Amino acid sequence: MTSRTEPSFRESVDLMFNRAVKLMDLPPGLEEKIRVCNATYTVRFGVRLRGSMHTFTGYRSVHSEHMEPVKGGIRYATGVNQDEVEALAALMTYKCALVEAPFGGSKGGLCIDPREYDEHELELITRRFAYELAKRDLINPSQNVPAPDMGTGEREMAWIADQYARMNTTDINAKACVTGKPLNAGGISGRVEATGRGVQYALREFFRYEEDKGAAGLSGKLDGKRIIVQGLGNVGYHAAKFLSEEDGSFITGIIERDGGLYSADGLDVEAVRNWIVKHGGVSGYPDAQYLEDGAKLLEEECDILIPAALEGVINLSNAERVKAPLIIEAANGPVTAGADEILRKKGCVIIPDMFANAGGVTVSYFEWVKNLSHIRFGRMQRRQEEARHQLVIDELQRLDDVMGNTWSMSPDFKARASWSWCAPASMTPCGRPTSRCAKSGTAATMSPTCAPPPIWCRSIRSPRAITPRASEQAPGRSGQKGRREGSPPRIFRCARNTSCPVAIDTRHK
Repeated sequence: MTSRTEPSFRESVDLMFNRAVKLMDLPPGLEEKIRVCNATYTVRFGVRLRGSMHTFTGYRSVHSEHMEPVKGGIRYATGVNQDEVEALAALMTYKCALVEAPFGGSKGGLCIDPREYDEHELELITRRFAYELAKRDLINPSQNVPAPDMGTGEREMAWIADQYARMNTTDINAKACVTGKPLNAGGISGRVEATGRGVQYALREFFRYEEDKGAAGLSGKLDGKRIIVQGLGNVGYHAAKFLSEEDGSFITGIIERDGGLYSADGLDVEAVRNWIVKHGGVSGYPDAQYLEDGAKLLEEECDILIPAALEGVINLSNAERVKAPLIIEAANGPVTAGADEILRKKGCVIIPDMFANAGGVTVSYFEWVKNLSHIRFGRMQRRQEEARHQLVIDELQRLDDVMGNTWSMSPDFKARASWSWCAPASMTPCGRPTSRCAKSGTAATMSPTCAPPPIWCRSIRSPRAITPRASEQAPGRSGQKGRREGSPPRIFRCARNTSCPVAIDTRHK
């Protein structure tokens, strides 16, 4: 018997795509056109550092330009290569289509370990990389808009935005050339934690439906659920923090590059994060069991497993031993195509990355719109909304006074109703809105309404129905039985009037 070989990241994405398009009626040739990347640019540039010239290799891949600008992060990692950025660019196309963000898919990367360079050196490298991309319109507010990814953050995005502005001094929309910027450079409050917040909202949406929970063998709410998180970076940290502090879940395991921590009683996410920042890893953390081989925690019993770091961490070598009944892909492609098949046969439910980590691109869209509109959110309607809310409060206060002891407002009602959702009265002097606007928009994207949505809408929005990965999980259930009658295909329906028609259709034919 020949042993199965692990597909590459790009091959895994293509295999998932192939399984999805089998549910669709695509004309000949269109399937291939959607699958392939339009273009990938490779750049090699030199930067003089420490008295000598250092050469770096970077990439920017554009998967689909059916909508412009194209959108996708830039990652700094030693393992960056062309196949990886092309796979990530494809996932961005599908993700943007799913949440109806008006972007095509793109991705970039630089082969570099950012920990090996100081801040000044990183700035020189980043600015030169940005220069090489911008002069070829691979950074442009109307054509290609990067964002942070693994190894990059607000600081790098600010450098890129400033470099673009230096090269395009008369472009009034220069700030919109990149998202994920600091607040003082045109960013939006709530962008840093947006992807982790999206993971939280995706899980909340999943736990709203009894049939979805039943497929995973789970019940109740998120309160008390045992969760293991792989990767306590930006996404994993915020997802773990919100789930433990706001939903009552127990983070029983945390996996980092130097090992893992486990505690059956739950870990203090903030304390672990502070320890990592101070010591560079989880080794030596005093209040939990330390495992030198942190990957073993992926196979530990828990209710929910959140891989939030690299792609391919759950693969053919360990999929059989993964015990979690529910996996939510907070990272891009953490479950390979081969592992996915094994997990589905076991009855494990997988909430796919194209939905689960879409919070980041959702809030990036808000930031992009804010930069293009040149006006802060809530500035024009803030006073009108405050007056309307005050009118309601005054009328309820009058009713309270008239009815006396028979009825009264809730103690905190006035405080909660006295400010606008997107532009609260407690704004800072510069008028900067709080992250409530980003939270509101992310919540609206990840779940259709607060009430159970209609069946056709759930076929698009529900994490159970986004792909066959979630609908075909339960043992004995065929993919056809898992589909709801009258619902459109679960991935994408083509809009045939575009040159590269990757778009979501939320209406009945």
